[in-house]
Amino acid sequence: MGALGKVMKKALGDMGFNRGGGIINWFPGHMATATRAIRDRLKLADLVIEVRDARIPLSSVNEDLQPVLSSKRRVIALNKKDLANPNIMQKWIQCFDSHKQDCLSINAHSKTSVKKEKIKRATVGPLPGVTQDIAGYKIAHQPSIYVLDTPGILVPSIPDIETGLKLALTGAVKDSVVGEERLAQYLLAVLNSRGTPLHWRNLNNRRLEGLRAEFKETKEKTLRDLLPKRRKLPTESDIWHIEDLVTQVQCALYITFAEFEGNLEDESDLESLIEEQFVALQKAMKIPHKASDEARIMVAKKFLTLFRMGKLGPFTLDDVPDSHNPVA
Repeated sequence: MGALGKVMKKALGDMGFNRGGGIINWFPGHMATATRAIRDRLKLADLVIEVRDARIPLSSVNEDLQPVLSSKRRVIALNKKDLANPNIMQKWIQCFDSHKQDCLSINAHSKTSVKKEKIKRATVGPLPGVTQDIAGYKIAHQPSIYVLDTPGILVPSIPDIETGLKLALTGAVKDSVVGEERLAQYLLAVLNSRGTPLHWRNLNNRRLEGLRAEFKETKEKTLRDLLPKRRKLPTESDIWHIEDLVTQVQCALYITFAEFEGNLEDESDLESLIEEQFVALQKAMKIPHKASDEARIMVAKKFLTLFRMGKLGPFTLDDVPDSHNPVA
């Protein structure tokens, strides 16, 4: 594999598998309503906590609201820190600090990261559109302090394809808007361009220690997406099933990547590698041969679920800009 040092100069979002896909936009009616309401409520706010995705600190910015937000006292909260690369996330925080912008990393599902009472009152979920209305909570009496919880909102028009793919990959845009296969192809392009599969060569010897604690933090509904359809709750053997699946997936991607003789800088070579990896993933996931599109969609759905659960490792998709470029 002689092409690791060279990666695509062309934006991954402009690769061939995106041809015909077009610009990615998802702006349902509740977002339009919420945007107008947020603009109005911001006039009353003394402090704004702007929640961004720690995996995409720049792509998850709502540019339409930035002029208003930047005029307020603001803290940027990078949520889902458990799914982001901790080293790169720290560089992002330092980048915000260099622009005199307060920033912290959080995990909204962790009781140690966010005050328990806020977790009970404000509903959060892995899918976009869980919160659709602005809700107010009184959290202190002397002095009276109120928190306004707003829905996550996108801009009416996402500026470029790759930003749209990142938003969809992290769950901010529904998969059906983009297509699971297209998303999985983009994810494979990202992993390959970074040489990530090479880091998995020594990850086959897994241990149960630590998995039980991790399992308790994992949503049962998400786990069921990877397990055979059943009604009973996931068991310890189910944890091993998922861990074995992760190992098989990592091995499949490592082998195909290590045996790749092409040039990662060449679009057609990279697309050929991705096609080989789709075939390898189908075997690793033991998905039977079906109508071509059906099997590929099943592969894509399971692969995306593993990524979003953090089973493939912590990732930050946005590169840290140089000190001259704005980040907020």
